[in-house]
Amino acid sequence: MNQPTASELLPGAAQENRSVAVVIPSYKVTRHILGVIAGMGPEVSRIYVVDDCCPDKSGDFVEANCQDPRVRVLRHAENQGVGGAVMTGYQAAIADGIAVIVKVDGDGQMDPALIPAFVAPILDGQADYTKGNRFYDLEQIGSMPPVRLFGNAVLSLMTKLSSGYWDLFDPTNGYTAIHADTARHLPFHKISKRYFFETDMLFRLNTLRAAVLDVPMDAHYGDEVSNLKISKIVTEFMAKHVRNFFKRLFYNYYLRDMSLASIELPAGVLLLALGAGYGGWHWAESARAGVATAAGTVMLSALPVLMGVQLILAFLAYDIASVPRRAIHKKLMLRGRHA
Repeated sequence: MNQPTASELLPGAAQENRSVAVVIPSYKVTRHILGVIAGMGPEVSRIYVVDDCCPDKSGDFVEANCQDPRVRVLRHAENQGVGGAVMTGYQAAIADGIAVIVKVDGDGQMDPALIPAFVAPILDGQADYTKGNRFYDLEQIGSMPPVRLFGNAVLSLMTKLSSGYWDLFDPTNGYTAIHADTARHLPFHKISKRYFFETDMLFRLNTLRAAVLDVPMDAHYGDEVSNLKISKIVTEFMAKHVRNFFKRLFYNYYLRDMSLASIELPAGVLLLALGAGYGGWHWAESARAGVATAAGTVMLSALPVLMGVQLILAFLAYDIASVPRRAIHKKLMLRGRHA
């Protein structure tokens, strides 16, 4: 009995290139990686195991113990982090003419059976990039360790601001899929290679105006020790989110396009700062003199503050409404053909 092909498992036009590859960053995952590979269904045509200078020599382990002809082992001479490993896999898949590239961790906590759910929206033209979201099922959220729950909530809020994808959640989720024609336009050398990788990817995708969708999935942790540390969120992550936020504003609202929102944000911040500064100075002077601040002074302070807040809210409303909704990979593919 013949196994179903990718075009039969994944809806859409069969004449398109519908090949699917999986990238597995490999670092200290020899206990689980063979099971992960064994779980890959017939919709996957190539599997790239990226040995990220693993001390357990996981690349050699896979080659010695895995007979799956779809597997290709790639090796790093130096450890580059999960982001560096994924970029190596992306580049190999692009060079091999793969259509959609899925990233799955090698620790056995991402169910390979979900791959069609990640790939289908991309092949159907609904999205350029899909990512997992463990927060859809409220019952499943209860199984998430508290530190991860809090960390993901904080990171999700910061990511919404810095990436511009206001409708996404769970930004550190590493179960993702991307169309190769979108991936080939990413600045591989600029994307963060370590813990900030998944979040930085969203920022880079927004600069391309790529459509991104969340895919519901369950959370599985078991005895895993979380690497998500609050100190890293507050320091390194916060600094990088602020950097990406201002870069995104410059790219989207001043360099590539200008709109009323381009005026609303700076005007709102200026009015808010002037009103707060004027009011604060007069309040301090009145407190020093032991007299009540004049009503006219309070109004002169409150008016620009209120106007500033309204303008900032108007900018945020515009920014939220501007989330990319239309997939761009077909347009990028056609542009590449005519280049």
